[in-house]
Amino acid sequence: MKVYPTAGIRNIALVGHGGTGKTSLAEAMIFNTGATKRLGKVDDGNTVSDFNPEEIKRKITISASLVPCEYKDCKINLLDTPGYADFYFEVVGTMRVADSMLMLLSATAGVEVQTEIAWEDYPEVPKLAFINKMDRENADFLKVLNGMKEKFSDVIVPVQLPIGAEANFKGVVDLIKMKALFFEPGSGKITEGDIPEDMADDAETYKEALIEAAAEADDELLDKYLEGEPLSDTEILKGIKQAAVKGSAVFVFCGSAFNNMGITSLMDFIIECSPSPDQSKLSKEFAEQSGATAAQVFKTVADPYIGRLTMFKLFNGTLKADSVVYNINKEKEEKISQLLIMTGKEQASVPEINAGDIAAVAKLAVTSTGDVLTAKGNKIEIPVLEFPLPTLSMAIEPKSKLDEDKLSGALQKLMEEDPTIVVEKNVETKQTILRAMGDTHIEILIDKLSRKFGVEVISKEMRIPYRETIRATVEAEGKHKKQTGGHGQYGHVWIKFEPTEESNFVFEENVFGGAVPRNYFPAVEKGLLEAMEEGVLAGYPVTNLKATLYDGSYHSVDSSEMAFKMAAKLAYKKGLESAKPVLLEPIVNVEIEISDAYMGDIIGDLNTKRGRVQGMEPKGKKQIVKALVPLSEMARYTVDLKSITQGRGKFTMNFSHYEEVPAQNQDKIIEKARQNKEEKDK
Repeated sequence: MKVYPTAGIRNIALVGHGGTGKTSLAEAMIFNTGATKRLGKVDDGNTVSDFNPEEIKRKITISASLVPCEYKDCKINLLDTPGYADFYFEVVGTMRVADSMLMLLSATAGVEVQTEIAWEDYPEVPKLAFINKMDRENADFLKVLNGMKEKFSDVIVPVQLPIGAEANFKGVVDLIKMKALFFEPGSGKITEGDIPEDMADDAETYKEALIEAAAEADDELLDKYLEGEPLSDTEILKGIKQAAVKGSAVFVFCGSAFNNMGITSLMDFIIECSPSPDQSKLSKEFAEQSGATAAQVFKTVADPYIGRLTMFKLFNGTLKADSVVYNINKEKEEKISQLLIMTGKEQASVPEINAGDIAAVAKLAVTSTGDVLTAKGNKIEIPVLEFPLPTLSMAIEPKSKLDEDKLSGALQKLMEEDPTIVVEKNVETKQTILRAMGDTHIEILIDKLSRKFGVEVISKEMRIPYRETIRATVEAEGKHKKQTGGHGQYGHVWIKFEPTEESNFVFEENVFGGAVPRNYFPAVEKGLLEAMEEGVLAGYPVTNLKATLYDGSYHSVDSSEMAFKMAAKLAYKKGLESAKPVLLEPIVNVEIEISDAYMGDIIGDLNTKRGRVQGMEPKGKKQIVKALVPLSEMARYTVDLKSITQGRGKFTMNFSHYEEVPAQNQDKIIEKARQNKEEKDK
């Protein structure tokens, strides 16, 4: 693949709901340029962009991939993105380097959830739309078009009208040329003809809307249009180009990606009218800040064989192989050995790339997703690449104890390539917690651990880190006395236990007359701290406890620190059992972003989860519901929210405080803890 100038590059992200045909469209486009000799099919598992075993197995796109194709002396960098909510973070990374967005919609399903979300999240990005699957049963172009106009405030303007539908779909009316284009299924070949007579009136009506959108993008053309003067084809095309670059109109195409129908005319429009990288807002910001080389990493691939592969877009300057760049995030120099152009999983080296192009480099030492690479001393401020926060937690453990160290390294590799997952070791529950975007995300991560790193793991429900405390003040005696052949053991204490809000643990001594010598006070405190690791109800750590040592006795020969530690533990157990012990549960702050339509259902669901709504506030067209909810009720909330809002809702949560567990719930938790202990002891 040759080196292209900035003006000859088009970076376009294929975005839309799962199943709209993004991968099939990419396959048809590269087939039409001769980059592949056969038209790959998702169902056959032989497409260029869906090459991961997990993608082939599930027949869905999981990871964004780059598929460049050379067409009419230009290079189109196609960025095929996932259409499922669990992998939306791949869209986020991709949109940092795309200069425009091609939204795919199904002619049978219309505007779907992930299409809506991406459209709303990137209002300033220039867009095209492709209504796919026109040859499928129940395909309805006008229904989808009207659905787009209803859902989105953008100017939605067809540049094509379908000729026929379902099994009779055979071509389109090109409203720019005012000609009929007839397709040969599979080959991508087009035959030009006259517009069918029964479509002539519709073609004129939609042509007028197209001319209006073109005129509105250019002041001179608009003045001419408003004065009633006709616009020439050249002027119309000029206005369309300006509208496409500015994003003031969304131009709509149609066809069948699976059967390669209507794809060539779409490619022609991308080359002629879509923005080149130097016309994008972020590229202009890079160029204004510095004339030096500047690139940003949008994706990292961790492979156990080839190591780390870093994918980036060069926003400014020229980058050559065997050069050195400076990572301003890590403040380290990095050596660029080979520059690689990725086509799916295939790699080809190039000597250099120009501003606007997308490439990869292997085995960088410290660089990770989001980092900016430039010349040392060059100061650039680029918006942080913010990915969604993981909302579903699952405990994982290796099937074999021998794989514990191996698991740690494998998880580190996964975190390098997936910026949304979080792994933490919970010291209280002794579990390794994997946080991800949803059930499917976690399933695929577990598959990757096995396939890529040879670590078999099992997933378990995350244990809730409950606490225990007391509600009454008691006094308790602890006496540890043991007589053996030599020195015996003797420790004797009286301790008052009471609840406190001052701290997790307060220890005081109020001993008179030397009943317990001062040198044993630390041993008593240490014994209590060790005992507090397990409560008397369900074995959870104890908190908000005040203990006052006020009496006891000792033996001049047999007393020791160990004996007083044991005596303190005995007093603790006896005292807490009679001090009205209770369970405490973690409460989290939850913020849920939804539209008004789901408000009633969300509040009703929060009530069933023992949640307390704290308030609501508007956020654009959405509402933010704020609530306090027990963590135990939020374990599957990612799944629940998707179900209630059809995938349109978002939420975040963070720890707030601990509260007493209601009596009706406490017995169940204690019983479950007992069962877990018995299972562990086995």
